Amino acid sequence: MTRSILRRAAGIVGLVLLLLIACEIVRLAWLLHRPVHAEDRFEGPGLSSIWMSRRMVPEAFAIQSQIVHSGHGAARMTLRSMNRFEAASDDGGASERDELLEVPRLWSQTGRTYQYSFSLYLPPEFPIVDQRLVIAQWKQLCEWSQCRPDNPVLAIRYTGGTLLVTRKNDDGEKILYRSQGEMRGRWMDFRFVTRFSQGEDGALDGWMNGQQIVHFGGVTAYRAARGYPAHGFFFFKMGLYRDLMQQPMTIYLDDYRKDECGTSSCE
Repeated sequence: MTRSILRRAAGIVGLVLLLLIACEIVRLAWLLHRPVHAEDRFEGPGLSSIWMSRRMVPEAFAIQSQIVHSGHGAARMTLRSMNRFEAASDDGGASERDELLEVPRLWSQTGRTYQYSFSLYLPPEFPIVDQRLVIAQWKQLCEWSQCRPDNPVLAIRYTGGTLLVTRKNDDGEKILYRSQGEMRGRWMDFRFVTRFSQGEDGALDGWMNGQQIVHFGGVTAYRAARGYPAHGFFFFKMGLYRDLMQQPMTIYLDDYRKDECGTSSCE
């Protein structure tokens, strides 16, 4: 009698687990096929639910109203020495960061086209350094194995007073845009249309303040030989990521929006 009850209970538990697994599969399939649309005007009192905070220390982020692009608020990110420290690796020296990272449900998928828009502001007193400093980046997700190199496939950098947009793939790094003149003390309005792909159908187009600064077609991701899956994901971050330094840095962020486009382009 007891064994019969146990078998029946085990069968019920097994059925419940199968139902839960089936529901999770359906949920993930829905998330993967649902078009991505998200925005953050940084008007609320705290961090929006579209961001993860694991790439920053809590005190680095604040919503303020003194320096804004539109509306009544903008985010201020202040990076101080040893914030979110990461040790040196095969991909580079030790680093520190305070960045906003989009949540997984917003991550881009291989072969799909997405449009990002966001505004960044570097204060007039922002330090000029000749070391690595990234203010926005797109990275390829390493899912199961060790992936090398572990560098952003697309990045906006500010080095030596020059704004750079760089693209990396198996062939190495290429500078897609190099600014001229002073970039501090004014809002920079960016719009990027991306299609990340390990094949020749990849595409990157970018605008700053309404002027096109990037136009690239071809491979926009690391290939499977580097450890990355053929049909993987890409995630966006913005804020401050740099080599180890003593001086604090502050950047302002506003008017972020991301939309999934049609199969080939965004209008």
